[in-house]
Parts: sequence; C-alpha cells; structure tokens
Amino acid sequence: MSIAHNIKKFRELRNLSQKYMAEKLDITQQNYSKMESGEVDFPISRLFSIAEILMVKPTDIISFDDKIVFNTTQNEFKDGAIRIQQGQFMFKELQKVYDFRIIDLQDEIKRLHLLLEKSLSK
Repeated sequence: MSIAHNIKKFRELRNLSQKYMAEKLDITQQNYSKMESGEVDFPISRLFSIAEILMVKPTDIISFDDKIVFNTTQNEFKDGAIRIQQGQFMFKELQKVYDFRIIDLQDEIKRLHLLLEKSLSK
C-alpha cells in the first residue's frame, strides 16, 4: 500500500477528519485530500508533521499494514491489552489518543464560545 493510503487509514483509526488534519497542517482541506489520495507528492517534512498529529512515528506510517489490523481473527485479553494474533494494540495508547482528542475538542468549544459571545455583543 502507498504512504498516502496508510495516512488515510491512521487518520480514520484516530477518528479525525480531513478538515482537522488540514487545519493542523495549515493547508486547505482540498490540498490535504489530494495528498491523502496520492494525487500529489509531499516532502518528507510533511510526513513528519502528519505523524506528529497522528501521534505515531513516521516509520509506523510507512510500514503500516491494514490487513494486520482489519483482518485479525483471534483476540485474547491479557494485562489490560488486547493481544491480536499478528499485532498488539494497548489500551493505554488508545487512551492517549482520546485524551488528546478531548483536549482539542475542549479548545474548539472555548473558541466557539468566544465567537458566540463576540457576535452576541455586537
């Protein structure tokens, strides 16, 4: 699979929108969409920025195999983690993702409150 495809899969796993990613990268959603679909090439520095937003290493994006994640057949619970036949995903890592997302959403709520107050005070 391509790096662009892998970025899309990581973004979807993190439940992030293209708009969110584009805002974090300071580009338009249309430009982000073109990157994610493989229509345009992007520099390695952009890959590092995307990896930071997705909270993974660039090498994780490059070597990501969605077949391992999406085609697993045997799950067993052990020590607070789901042990997957060909890989392992820790609950702690998932908690980190949600904690970061909650902080982002709280910031967005504050921003929207300020905009609302500004518009009501006019």
